[in-house]
Amino acid sequence: MDILICDDEILAIERLSRLVIQLGHNVVATATHGLQALELAEQYLPDVVLLDIQMPGMDGLSCAHELRQLDPMPAIVFCTAYDDHALEAFRSHADGYLLKPVMQQELQKVLDHLTKLTQAQMSNLKQKEIMDELNVKRHQIAAKTYRGVELVPVENIYYFLADQKYVTVRHKNGSVLIDETLKDLETEFGDQFIRIHRNALVSIHFLDGLEVVSSGQYQVRCRELDERLAVSRRHLPGLRERIQKL
Repeated sequence: MDILICDDEILAIERLSRLVIQLGHNVVATATHGLQALELAEQYLPDVVLLDIQMPGMDGLSCAHELRQLDPMPAIVFCTAYDDHALEAFRSHADGYLLKPVMQQELQKVLDHLTKLTQAQMSNLKQKEIMDELNVKRHQIAAKTYRGVELVPVENIYYFLADQKYVTVRHKNGSVLIDETLKDLETEFGDQFIRIHRNALVSIHFLDGLEVVSSGQYQVRCRELDERLAVSRRHLPGLRERIQKL
């Protein structure tokens, strides 16, 4: 994999570079602060960014937030001497967290995991492209989680809910995040899901009815769930018509 290293300590960069090369990966660029890392990430499109947290100027957490806006989005692994940042790091969707001094064995575990993840994602992407060409729908949705690549059967999905860059997939065993768009999901699964709001698609199979919240405001019930989802006025007539056909 192509790896970018960002640390304000030159010795730390040199040590990480040696470890990365010894493990058979490429160091495409190095940076000493967050802004430089962003510029180099846009230039070199690395698969992984090894990122220090405490740095002058833009720190690692702020840099990680900006890196998440890139397309393609690199995996982010924090390398820091302070373990009290771990919770905040994972909340920012880090793909790994290593304590300094970084041990080769620990770095290998993280990079091996990310390599397998990338291969699985590419395999799923190629499969999706082939299916798109053949006009064949997927039966599973692939999501990257801390457990690896999780495959969620479409028949087990209650709804898709968009939130900024990601879409939450609520299914029978919990929820996962994917980086697909609601528009693409609606195009592919329009016969199985119905749009109830600009940010939500609900499974027709799990539709259980409408509830009035206040004057002119409605929410939808899903079988097997206590949760309720808001229905926009724009999509209310189509939803009512679909429910009557159930």
